[in-house]
Amino acid sequence: MRRYAIWGFATSPEHEAWVEAVGGAFEADGFARVADVADADFVLNMFDPEQPKAFRRQARGTYSASFYELDAEPEDVLKTSYPMLVRTLANVVVLRVPGVGVWFTTMERGTYRITDEPADVFERLAPLAKSKLVIDNEFTPDLEPELWDGDEITADIGAAGKRMQELDLLPAPFPVHEYLNERDLRHVMRLYQVGGLSYGNLSARKDETRFWMSASGVDKSQLEVAGRDILLVTGYDEPNAKMLISVPPGIEPRRVSVDAIEHWMIYQAHPDVGAILHVHAWIEGIAATDINYPCGTQELAESVAELIDREPDASRAVIGLRNHGITATGETLTEILDRIESSILRQVPMT
Repeated sequence: MRRYAIWGFATSPEHEAWVEAVGGAFEADGFARVADVADADFVLNMFDPEQPKAFRRQARGTYSASFYELDAEPEDVLKTSYPMLVRTLANVVVLRVPGVGVWFTTMERGTYRITDEPADVFERLAPLAKSKLVIDNEFTPDLEPELWDGDEITADIGAAGKRMQELDLLPAPFPVHEYLNERDLRHVMRLYQVGGLSYGNLSARKDETRFWMSASGVDKSQLEVAGRDILLVTGYDEPNAKMLISVPPGIEPRRVSVDAIEHWMIYQAHPDVGAILHVHAWIEGIAATDINYPCGTQELAESVAELIDREPDASRAVIGLRNHGITATGETLTEILDRIESSILRQVPMT
């Protein structure tokens, strides 16, 4: 049974009652409420926007949704809520303006609005609360010596990362520098181990079972060292939710991109796919996911893989992650970039 907890302090009795009602919807769906947040899988954190307090999770698999209220709709909800997301260390921030609506803000998807009915809020939070996060890595220093300095595939990945920068395809889904002050921006880079604000990821197949992929938190225009910036994914340990990585001895690797589970599923299902590119950009008219699964979850990976399965040619597909970006498959990264360059929209539409 999944467990949830309510934590923090509400700024009004009405807001506390509303968050309790959201919690009641979780209980109606089979969640058990616990008093100790250390025992919870999902935490509803109420906070004061004047003094936002972070819920510091003790387990990586615990999700946190931070709730606050305002008397009126801000002129720019994203600019108001995004710093709250950082300061409360949340997976999602939920702003309620009584009688007006509720706005969800996430690191990956920006802001979107729904009604303030507790049942509707629960429907948006439920996928987050029930999803399985796959961001742990198991590193084994068994990479073949001939691959310690990389190969022609890692060279292509590095070249593709530089080309992505030239094409302006390495932005956040929205201009993050405009939404965070210098302190909060440093906090994001430290918290998420970001070595350069360069978003998206790219991978290329090595053989039937393995693929090279960019690391998490590294500037994608500076992919240089095999085993550190570009990692060889060899498998998926599903019972323990870990990606298996082969690295050279004597090197301290970064974690592989959180989307590695998504790429793994696509490569396994479609032997003709030679490369996969994910960027925070858009193409009109493409099929898109529309569920609030966070990046790095098995559920998001499955929903993306299912959309690719439905495409006429899965080996040359482009599908969308609504309010977030696109994932494209192809023969090589160069082939993908050549194909999408003329139709790409740099700004992801927020809906």
